[in-house]
Amino acid sequence: MHRFANPARFLRIARVLTLPLTLLGLVLTAAGLWIGLFDSPPDYQQGESVRIMYVHVPAAWLGSGGYLGLAVASAVALVWRHPLAEIAARAIAPVGAAFTAICLISGSLWGKPTWGTYWVWDARLTSMLVLLFLYLGYLALSSAEAERGGGKAASILAIVGVINLPIIKYSVEWWNTLHQGSSIKLSATGASSSIAPEMLMPLLLSVAGFSLLFGAIVLMRMRAALAEQAVAARSRRIAAAYT
Repeated sequence: MHRFANPARFLRIARVLTLPLTLLGLVLTAAGLWIGLFDSPPDYQQGESVRIMYVHVPAAWLGSGGYLGLAVASAVALVWRHPLAEIAARAIAPVGAAFTAICLISGSLWGKPTWGTYWVWDARLTSMLVLLFLYLGYLALSSAEAERGGGKAASILAIVGVINLPIIKYSVEWWNTLHQGSSIKLSATGASSSIAPEMLMPLLLSVAGFSLLFGAIVLMRMRAALAEQAVAARSRRIAAAYT
């Protein structure tokens, strides 16, 4: 891991990866959404409203997955003082928060025709809302600490907040909720799905496309943060030379 601690080495890799990730992500997302919205069949119970799934499910997975990445980066920054870990955490946080917000908004739009209401204090919905608050709390703390040159409190919040991820995952099994259970399950013996193949294929395309775009945006934000650091360091050197 320390091989990539050097900003120059990381930037060389990030420059190569950013464009392919962006282009492939756009292609897969466009293909998944096109097939899902216009070519896949309606659900026999939910009708056309099921098409919200092709945005809602990838956003939900990336909201949770992004927070796990945020927590891992924060732990590395806190324990091993990895020079890029805190930059990675701060790059992930707003992207993960955006996907979590998309998940909540699309879920509310899906809930209206399905449940008859935009919002219920369901265990899954409430835990996703808590996830958004954790993201926002991290962003507020990291912004305040960045002005003082620190980041310890934000990292601790990110690590502690991981306890919410299994609650999100298993809430539909632990409590009686309106939210349906997982349609795709992974186990030691393989993966199983209760979704029809003509719906599963565009859903997986959307998940892959959204995931690649997530990674591309995080790389762009990290590159921008490193560029800002370089400019700030250069400005300090110039100012010191004239004082």
